[in-house]
Amino acid sequence: MPFRCIYPAATKFKYIVQTIVKILDEIPFSATPDGLEVRTLTPEKTTMIVLRMPTTSFEEYQLEAEEKTFIVSADELNKVAKRGTRNDLVELALEEEQRRLRITFIDKKTSVTRTFYVPLREGVVERLSEPQVELTVSMKMLADDFKNIINDVKLVGDEAEFVAYEDRFEVRTVTPQREYHGVFEVGNPLISYDVTGQTPVRSKYAIDLLKASTKAATAADTVTVEFGEALPLRLSFDLPGGGVLIYWITPRT
Repeated sequence: MPFRCIYPAATKFKYIVQTIVKILDEIPFSATPDGLEVRTLTPEKTTMIVLRMPTTSFEEYQLEAEEKTFIVSADELNKVAKRGTRNDLVELALEEEQRRLRITFIDKKTSVTRTFYVPLREGVVERLSEPQVELTVSMKMLADDFKNIINDVKLVGDEAEFVAYEDRFEVRTVTPQREYHGVFEVGNPLISYDVTGQTPVRSKYAIDLLKASTKAATAADTVTVEFGEALPLRLSFDLPGGGVLIYWITPRT
C-alpha cells in the first residue's frame, strides 16, 4: 500500500471535507513524511485553501515513498465522508493500480467496518506557495464567535469591512436600507489581539467567501484572523492533533 492513514475522528474528517467542498470541485492531496496536505486555489483565484494534517493527527500513518499525490472529486469524497459517525475511525488507503481511494469507517466500540471507494481524478497536483505579504493585524478568537460575526454581517450586505484600531477590532457593512457595526475587544470575544504600525487598518472582503470558510468552525476550536491594509485575509482554523485549515481570501477594492 503506497499510502495509508487512520484518522481518529470520522465526524471531524467529515466537517473538514464539507468545508473544502463548498468552494472546490476537486481536492488535490499530497502525502509526505510530514503528513497529509491540500494546497489549492479556487477556479476564480479568490480563495486559497491550505490544509495541513501532520502525522501526529493520525493514529497510524504509512507512506512508502517520499511523496504521493492524488486528486479526488470533492463531491464524491463528501458523500462518503458524510457516512462517518462519532463512533468511527476513518482509514484512507491509496490503491494506485485500481485508480481509487479506499475509505473505511471502523466503529471503535464494535469493530464493524464499512468500506467505500472513490475514483481518482486525472491531473497534476501543483506546488503552490502561500502569499508572501506582511499582515499587520492578528487576533485569535473562538471559531464559533467568528462564525457568529460572519452570520450577523451576512444579514445586511455582501461586503464586510474589517477595521483594526489600536485597542479594538470592528466589522462594518452598509447598504442603502441597512447597516451592521460590530465592535470587539480582548475578552469580548477576542482571546488575543495585536496590531503593528499605524492604525486604523482597513480592508474589505466578500461575504460569500467569508461565509464559505465558517463551516470549518465545526471542526475547529479557535481561529486566528490576520489581515493588512487592503491585503488578503488569512484565516487559520486549529484542528485536532496539530492540524490547521488555512483560508487566504482576496480583498475587495
